[in-house]
Amino acid sequence: MTEKCGVVGVALADRDVARPLYYGLYALQHRGQESAGIVTHDGFQQHSHVELGLVGDAFDEGDLESLTGSAGIGHVRYPTAGSIDTSCAQPFSVSFKSGSLGLSHNGNLVNADEIRDDLAALGHAFTSDGDTEVIAHDLARNLLEEDLIRAVKRTMQRIHGSYSLTIMHDETVMGVRDPRGNRPLCLGELEDGYVLASESAAIDTLGGEFVRDVRPGELVVLEEDGSGFDSYQLVEAEATAHCFFEHVYFARPDSQIDGTLVYEARRRLGRKLWEESGVETDVVMPVPDSGRAFASGYADAADETTAQGEPREEDDDGVEFAEGLMKNRYVGRTFIMPTQDERERAVRLKLNPITSTVEGKTVTLIDDSIVRGTTSNQLVELLKNSGAKEVHMRIGAPPIVAPCYMGINMATREELIASDKTIPEIGDEIGADSLAYLSPDAVAEVLETDRDDLCLGCVTGEYPYDIDGEATDRDVTRPQIGQAAVDADD
Repeated sequence: MTEKCGVVGVALADRDVARPLYYGLYALQHRGQESAGIVTHDGFQQHSHVELGLVGDAFDEGDLESLTGSAGIGHVRYPTAGSIDTSCAQPFSVSFKSGSLGLSHNGNLVNADEIRDDLAALGHAFTSDGDTEVIAHDLARNLLEEDLIRAVKRTMQRIHGSYSLTIMHDETVMGVRDPRGNRPLCLGELEDGYVLASESAAIDTLGGEFVRDVRPGELVVLEEDGSGFDSYQLVEAEATAHCFFEHVYFARPDSQIDGTLVYEARRRLGRKLWEESGVETDVVMPVPDSGRAFASGYADAADETTAQGEPREEDDDGVEFAEGLMKNRYVGRTFIMPTQDERERAVRLKLNPITSTVEGKTVTLIDDSIVRGTTSNQLVELLKNSGAKEVHMRIGAPPIVAPCYMGINMATREELIASDKTIPEIGDEIGADSLAYLSPDAVAEVLETDRDDLCLGCVTGEYPYDIDGEATDRDVTRPQIGQAAVDADD
């Protein structure tokens, strides 16, 4: 699995916005490492700089100085739709009869091809195969006929799928979230303006104050002078479809997502993991860094009750929390592993066991997910080779049985180990003495929401959007586009 994208938008009173956008993107770097970009507007014209690579590599001092203006949007990308090149890097910007437009997109449209074909038949020329350009063209077309608010609403009524957008029309910065709220977006206040961002950690980085989450189906328009914002509830949906995996994996632990601090949610998920499938071992340890908060909550719950749910005796120390795997933070994504032997050695290069913590002991190893199972197998083997008597694995999320179409670059069904294997079979394959996952009901309980208000497609195989060839978990109406819409009207 790889990260989604991150978006940010800022409007300030009387200073250039490029540097706050730059810092905001740094705070969202975990959401995408393929490309980074900023588009600003100085009241007269639009300025853009988009490059492949990390934020720190994509911009230098000269680039930031050239991005003049007190309004702008930014984007960090990991590709989930479209090519891996500069043509799909964002923000996507375009100039047209009604002004200039910039757009940053986190999510994935289900019906992008239908809309692209419809717009191409009307004379629109596309420069990329990404769905972001489809949204930009559709919005630009609507802006020729409608005011800003109605144009955005018309586009929202045509696009189907997950999206959180930061948009800049001339010097006006906006944020919009899809009617089911699948992707996160929040609003913050700075001393001299306002900021929209995928996660509240970006607002914190800028020294701002978190105001609230952007509501599903809501358009937030920032005042051009940074003095305030306007809100428009453009589309309503009967139920939300918040991505539960934001809380489990993607978001920074110090971010708030839909009213919940991610770190605390992960700790509570760890507590539920002990409640559902706790096992009495000598130590519990996380896979760094992904399993740390889960393991902390799991160990706290294990201090209070036994695996059978009975209160601990005073002289019973429970299960010890220990850091048994040390991470080499200087092995990055670009580490080259040309041979199979080197690929197998890569886990040892990135994670090294503390022998005194595991030797001669029973161990519970906690992670947030298992995708293909390769890494889990290597970690279990690593711990056993270091002297662990038993290795039990516990996962802070349900088994991933299906791909994500909503903006997570996830493996195909054929690659997902849980798509065709039972939990005991997966445990055997990774070499664990036992394996257990968290239940979907536990996730909903911890997030204090109904299962019907979550997107659980990757763990149920049923989705909250109308996706070709896939089952849905609710009544979904997919917009009719082009000739299909004409035929429906007739």
